Amino acid sequence: AIAADLNPVVIITEHVPVRDEMRVIHAAARKGITIIGPNTPGIVTPGAKQKLGIMPGHVFSAGEIGLMSRSGTLTYEIASGMTDAGIGITTAIGLGGDPCVGLTTLEAVKLFEKDKDTKGMVLVGEIGGDAEERAATYIREHIDVPVVGFIAGRTAPPGKRMGHAGAIISGGSGTAASKIKALNAAGVEVARKPSDIARLLEEAM
Repeated sequence: AIAADLNPVVIITEHVPVRDEMRVIHAAARKGITIIGPNTPGIVTPGAKQKLGIMPGHVFSAGEIGLMSRSGTLTYEIASGMTDAGIGITTAIGLGGDPCVGLTTLEAVKLFEKDKDTKGMVLVGEIGGDAEERAATYIREHIDVPVVGFIAGRTAPPGKRMGHAGAIISGGSGTAASKIKALNAAGVEVARKPSDIARLLEEAM
């Protein structure tokens, strides 16, 4: 796909060896190609009726919210709740749950920032890594539109790895508490459960 200059490239496969992930991502970056994933359901833009990957298109409706998520199933659940509440999306991006991914949460925030049709964002993260903290710093300094968040793993027992390969906590970094604190400091309202997202969006918009 990279040799053929396809862009973006979606890698659905989970548990790709980290060394292979890094080689693919670097090879793509040298050609200006965006890798989405690995371990992603892909990307969907309902208004343009475009989808790349395995997302169930019927749960998404067109609107003004950019949705980015490290979890595929949470993406579907949240999008379905938004659709039921009459809130649509510009694009939904599955960022991938592996430790090393192409398009990061921060990069997704920047893409939505540049999109004139996106009037708000939903950031769905999970324990492990520092992707959400990095995004929170940028949101605090640069983003003017409302952002609502959700962090999976809030009730995970300390020291226990949950779900995706990327959900690894190192020391005090990568915990749900550290992510929620960073997002709150950036003005992001973080939902306690996925079903709260639509209500928080309605209040923020």
